[in-house]
Amino acid sequence: MSSAHTPRELGYRMPAEWEPHAATWLTWPRPDGISFPGRYEAIPDIYARFIFHLTRHEEVHINVWNDALQEEILKALRRHHVPLSRVHLHPFQSYEPWCRDHGPLFVVRDRGGVRDRAIIDWGYNAWGGKYPPFDLDDQIPQHVARFRGLPVFNPGIVMEGGSLDVNGCGTVLTTESCLLNENRNPELNRAQIEAYLRDYLNVSKVLWLGDGIVGDDTDGHIDDLTRFVSADTVVTVVEPDPADENHAPLSENLRRLRSLTDQENRPLKIVELPMPRPIVVEDQRLPASYANFYIANGIVVVPTYRDPNDAVALERLRPLFPGREVVGLDSTDLVWGLGSFHCISQQEPA
Repeated sequence: MSSAHTPRELGYRMPAEWEPHAATWLTWPRPDGISFPGRYEAIPDIYARFIFHLTRHEEVHINVWNDALQEEILKALRRHHVPLSRVHLHPFQSYEPWCRDHGPLFVVRDRGGVRDRAIIDWGYNAWGGKYPPFDLDDQIPQHVARFRGLPVFNPGIVMEGGSLDVNGCGTVLTTESCLLNENRNPELNRAQIEAYLRDYLNVSKVLWLGDGIVGDDTDGHIDDLTRFVSADTVVTVVEPDPADENHAPLSENLRRLRSLTDQENRPLKIVELPMPRPIVVEDQRLPASYANFYIANGIVVVPTYRDPNDAVALERLRPLFPGREVVGLDSTDLVWGLGSFHCISQQEPA
């Protein structure tokens, strides 16, 4: 199913991540995939711990490569006492596990006490064609739409879920370094990209930050930088050390945030998060960030990195999520894949 009209024309919007979920979608990584070279053995247990936390609050749906991997998944989940009745496995093949970017983006519409849901199927090209092949990854939204029986909007442009963050009220955050990169939609300028965001997310305000953090192969996804935690409040990572490569871009993003306003032209409330110390593996600095947390029903899972600032980040986030448990989960091995818990997950609104 598809529509000739845009979500905005039909009254759909992208809800904020903290709005109620029906489920979380994940794509389980393949042992022979390219995301965790030489270190895959640690990854299944990290996924299983993450899923254990999620299943205390909502169902989890997992895209699975084949039957052999499904058996390994079940073993990992049982090791971590995950209630299997809350987990649903699907034979939807994807080469790599970054469901935030290749998965479906859900939109909702409320009419007369009834909620309609639909899926936006953006094009996916593995962050500018960096990691072919990606044709199977690009098909995941269609598989999920057929499974759920939902209509699909096809914008016809490349866009990743990790490059967007909304407050659910009409404002979206994104970055110039990603959305204006010629490796995504070289035929589109800033105004045209903004028009797509307005039409498909149903937002009235697009807030642009600049560059991403060092080591981020997505060209600067917003979910490693700045996140809405309520309709009027963002958290943003900062690096006070002028000698650190992240100091200048993060300082510039903070400067911009202080001058930006929401859809009602109100200044944003800003809470600063620290950065962990640099994590360098095989001479490569990894994009470790506390901003890559995932908000689920009743819980927020925050990546930690065996760093003194883990406790600082959790302390600053907890007051921002009243009614939700805010837990830290070691992401040191996961970030070797250049992403963390937000990058691997995609929320399905209720």
